[in-house]
Amino acid sequence: MNVRFETTGCRLNQIESESAARSFLEENFKVIISPLASKSAADEDTVLCVINTCAVTQKAEQKDRRIIRLVLEKCPRAAVIVTGCYAQLSSKDINAMDERIACLPGQIKSRLSEVPELLKKKLESGDFNAASFAKELNEGIFARGTEKKGFSENAFRLSTDSFLAHSRSSIKIQDGCNNNCTYCTINIARGHSVSLDAQTVIDRVVQLEKSGQAEVVFTTVNIGQYRGKYGDSYLDFPHLLELCLKNTSKIAMRISSLYPEVVDDYFCRVISDPRVRPHFHISVQSGSDSVLSAMARRYKACDVLEACKKIKAVKENPFLACDIITGFPGETEEDFEKSLELCKDCGFAWVHVFPFSARPGTIAASMKNKVPQSVSGERASRLSAWASESKKSYIASYTGKTLKAVVETVKKPKLLSASATATEYHAVTENFLHCCICVPAGFKAPLPGSEVSVRILGEISSGVKKGGEVDCFAEFV
Repeated sequence: MNVRFETTGCRLNQIESESAARSFLEENFKVIISPLASKSAADEDTVLCVINTCAVTQKAEQKDRRIIRLVLEKCPRAAVIVTGCYAQLSSKDINAMDERIACLPGQIKSRLSEVPELLKKKLESGDFNAASFAKELNEGIFARGTEKKGFSENAFRLSTDSFLAHSRSSIKIQDGCNNNCTYCTINIARGHSVSLDAQTVIDRVVQLEKSGQAEVVFTTVNIGQYRGKYGDSYLDFPHLLELCLKNTSKIAMRISSLYPEVVDDYFCRVISDPRVRPHFHISVQSGSDSVLSAMARRYKACDVLEACKKIKAVKENPFLACDIITGFPGETEEDFEKSLELCKDCGFAWVHVFPFSARPGTIAASMKNKVPQSVSGERASRLSAWASESKKSYIASYTGKTLKAVVETVKKPKLLSASATATEYHAVTENFLHCCICVPAGFKAPLPGSEVSVRILGEISSGVKKGGEVDCFAEFV
């Protein structure tokens, strides 16, 4: 019997989905992680679909609902578990979509690990019905204990180091957020900040190196709030990273995202180690101090610029990226221009641009001086156009140069006009360029997850513009 997983949103969701998927594999279910498409044929063999959702924007929620409807249509025999941030915020609306749905709020998604045994017993009894199974979950393990005040679950129960569908290892070391940014629902959906104890993180990194992993990604919601217990004290992230480096000798380390205030002199001394990947994604949101203040962010534009300067002082030509929200309530054209200028001054190689999306329950949702969507979208388009050109320039700065990379996937060739016997490899370089490498038949294939050397050949314009899974051509060296 098949169990299908659909995941939207951040890498943390991917980690949690993969961990839950492993628990189904252990009960001898066939797990399908590749996403459904509208053109997919009906899947009568799938008995359960797990949809791990995101709710960072209205667009993300629209995508969640589209996937739920698609799964209900294409998997007519399946019960459907919807979990994640959208499930935490809108459980009643989700359950009302169909009787086959069981809604598992994101803060207790660790209970996914209990479902395989229950599903197996139900199937073995010959009494499986999708609607009745969903009802049992909603009224049983998904409801258990949640009526208690201050109820919480182990945020790291669903945490795997290696993926079924991805080749680079990740460790979830922190979840939740204690900030109350006026536009954000993460603190509502994921709760207060919690951290995995430092020794567990160190031990897992050591084990990954022993198993031959080339790279590990530290994933968090807010890395600045990492406080991992270590003996009788607590460590922040820079000290944890330093200990992970000291206790290993080969494995490379990548940081998923940063807040500007994390980047101090000590942090920069630690990341100067060549095994720390030269790729840093900084949570910025705006280049205007007045907008940052309205967002309740705890830094100013000058702090972002200083953080980028510090990183560049210890890492040669690193890949710097950021998030920017356009059209936040009260944002003027001058405010937007400040964001654009900050991106230029910092030398960001890429910008994830989000037109402002009012989230129910946030302060920003009721703010006055709303910016028309047409204006917000136009600003987003301008910034995205600049980001594409900046990424092209960054790729050009490495064209002809050799970089370390981790092989991710192997696919049939479609980006190059190669023969049908060729194979297309995808790899992620140390500085986060996503490469397409096409080689002829007979080439000795590198295993997914292995580290190789590649020479950058040039940009893939369509991939850069779309922010797609590949943005440049390369060749194995």
